[in-house]
Amino acid sequence: MAPGRHERPPAPRPPTRWVLHVDLDEFIAAVEVLRRPELAGLPVVVGGRGDPTERGVVATASYAAREHGVGSGMPLRTAARKIPDAVFLPVDKPAYEAASEEVMAVLRSFGEPVEVLGWDEAFVGTDRDDPEELARAIRARVLEVTRLHSSVGIGDNKLQAKIATSFGKPRGVGRLSSDQWFEVMGERPTTALWGIGPKTAARLAGLGIRTVRELAEADTRSLAEVLGPTMGPWYRRLGRGVDSSPVDPTPWVPRAHGREETFQRDLDDWSEVAAAARRLAAQVTEDITSEGRPAVRVGVKVRYTPFETRQRSLTLPGPTSDASVIADAAVELVGRLDHTRKVRLLGVRAEMAPPGDDDEAAPVSG
Repeated sequence: MAPGRHERPPAPRPPTRWVLHVDLDEFIAAVEVLRRPELAGLPVVVGGRGDPTERGVVATASYAAREHGVGSGMPLRTAARKIPDAVFLPVDKPAYEAASEEVMAVLRSFGEPVEVLGWDEAFVGTDRDDPEELARAIRARVLEVTRLHSSVGIGDNKLQAKIATSFGKPRGVGRLSSDQWFEVMGERPTTALWGIGPKTAARLAGLGIRTVRELAEADTRSLAEVLGPTMGPWYRRLGRGVDSSPVDPTPWVPRAHGREETFQRDLDDWSEVAAAARRLAAQVTEDITSEGRPAVRVGVKVRYTPFETRQRSLTLPGPTSDASVIADAAVELVGRLDHTRKVRLLGVRAEMAPPGDDDEAAPVSG
């Protein structure tokens, strides 16, 4: 029987002695090369429908393509200008999901807690005396079973393990622990920390904080004033290499499903935008229906020409799996956007009721 709303939650899992971060090397490109061995060693770019003359972005690039400056999120047309003779392939989500499930099954076969982060990475907790031996065993078995190469980072916690993976890439093992934290990380920029991107780094720089050591030694009160009472102290903990969160093997459950469409020409007819919203909403409804969980909130994302993104959302009157209700909500949100501008991309997202929430399971109709 599923836990009820008022039942006591399970006790938190204690941290393990070591955390390993397993990261598949050039995962999506590697899956494609397994299906097309003749592509091994070539610059392979995966994204959109695989047509670099169309609008779309790079989902991943092989290492050979990365050497030419091609990376995830780059427009396909830009990638084609950098490498005219690259092999461009369409995204094949089911193939990557199947490969990912195979990898995660291998990780779980070691009998240690596994926390899945995405298709191509996971944390593994262990109390073994020799984590490097386990890391090597994991790499070998993943390669044997799936024919995919991986890198493993070892740390006292998730933060350290995640960073350590970059020291072992590609196809190796890296290690970072608390006793060597400042020696290795102290003078690196704050963006070297998992969880700090360019925008946060810029705000920290405004406080005179540019390195990991400076962040670790920063005044907590000043950080809280600029970054918030929760995030400010948390960033300081990152600077000290501290992360107390355990490896959680609880299966990941998506909060929402979303679909996006990049238009091959900018849309200035908003009736076309509304029609696209209904089309995307229908696809999203199919996604949530397959999980048996109704939508409780709907959101839209628009990218205006040339590349400015805005988002809007609303809470539904009640949980629903009715396609027309979800579509109407998406169109209503489209009506709140700036109709004087042209649209490059549109996305529709439906947030779902939590699984097992009996009080919110009954769908409503429009």
